[in-house]
Amino acid sequence: MRAAANKLPDDHPYRQELNDEVHARPPEQMQAPVRVSYLVCYSNSDTRESEQQAIKDLAESHGVQPPAAGDNHFRADLGPIRVKWERHTEYTRYHFFAPGLSDDPFSDPAINLVPADWLASLHGNLLIAAHVALLADEKAPDYERISAEWFNGNQLIGSGVAGGAGVALTDFRIGSDGFSRLLVVNGKMSPPQAGRMVQRLLEIDTYRMMALLALPTARSQSPFLSKCEQELVRITAALAGSAESDELSLLDRLTQVQADIESHYSNNSYRFDAANAYYAIVQRRISELRESRIQGLQTFAEFTERRLAPAMDTCRAVAVRQDTLLKGVARATQLLSTRVDMARREQNRAVLESMDQRAGLQLRLQEAVEAVSMVAVTYYAVGLVGYISYGLYELGIPLNTSLVSAASIPVVAIVVIFVVKRFRKIAARHLESS
Repeated sequence: MRAAANKLPDDHPYRQELNDEVHARPPEQMQAPVRVSYLVCYSNSDTRESEQQAIKDLAESHGVQPPAAGDNHFRADLGPIRVKWERHTEYTRYHFFAPGLSDDPFSDPAINLVPADWLASLHGNLLIAAHVALLADEKAPDYERISAEWFNGNQLIGSGVAGGAGVALTDFRIGSDGFSRLLVVNGKMSPPQAGRMVQRLLEIDTYRMMALLALPTARSQSPFLSKCEQELVRITAALAGSAESDELSLLDRLTQVQADIESHYSNNSYRFDAANAYYAIVQRRISELRESRIQGLQTFAEFTERRLAPAMDTCRAVAVRQDTLLKGVARATQLLSTRVDMARREQNRAVLESMDQRAGLQLRLQEAVEAVSMVAVTYYAVGLVGYISYGLYELGIPLNTSLVSAASIPVVAIVVIFVVKRFRKIAARHLESS
């Protein structure tokens, strides 16, 4: 608790959590001799509750307080063994520690002390299973004997670690029992230092495998990308000499190619990005080993760079190829869309010109109709004037009906023209207001 006298601002909501993050999941202190069995299960977020329930059942079966709900790591002493459980984004790992070693350090692994039915209940897909033997010996190991007796005669990969304070040896192979083997000879490492070294070595194998998960994806993508590249070439070649009638079908083909690539990209872009991140962690963990060469053996750095670096280059090349193809399809789509838009604009312009011509013809026709209408109205109006003058003449008013009709023609025509123009103005104001 903060002292009342310290008048400091309120803590950030995540202050304690972020501060404790650097202390989370510390390595186990390991006093040689000790056996370690290590499992990594690849799983997704759907299995989180099941995984936590499994570690809870294991703890309770040994009378140990289980992890709290939502915890991502747990360690406990179960009597004959110690267990360490860690949940990561894509995988869960289990460490089982047991003291003591026989003459054959891998003959009685720590996992033999774990209930078999509990192991069978674990969720996820097994990605890594390894046995580690940490023994104390300040003498130089007999590498040929170690290879022949404990690694089936396989070529060893190893080096001095911790600046020469220990030796780490493995063959990076999965044995007939489903486990790989790692032998660490502790010369002068303290228990905390030995624990850190074993953890780094296991993390090198873990993140190496996690990075390599992108390689099958990269290999499966190559035929698909080749197919899309060939289709893009065909579409681009057809686009160069296409007629206007072909452009919409070409645009449909381009859109389909782009949709297929986007679908694959969304499915595998995370895998490629994750591979780069895991590869970077592998390189950091190797540098933390502080290796020294053992004559005749490949170091962890050499073996990893020789095997892992080309795989990562392949993944990066496929990712770049995928991005380049997407950009090429986007450029072709943009070009073709521009051509289609230009064609549509030309069509619209032709339609507008045709409409203008028709509107002009309609206007001239309307004016002709109006002129004929004015003549007709004038004719009928003059006829009415003639009838009126004839009636007045019959009533005894001396009028020349023909002269009156003739004289009324210009007057009636002027009145008709005035009325028509008046109606035009009223109609124009009505259209403007609407």
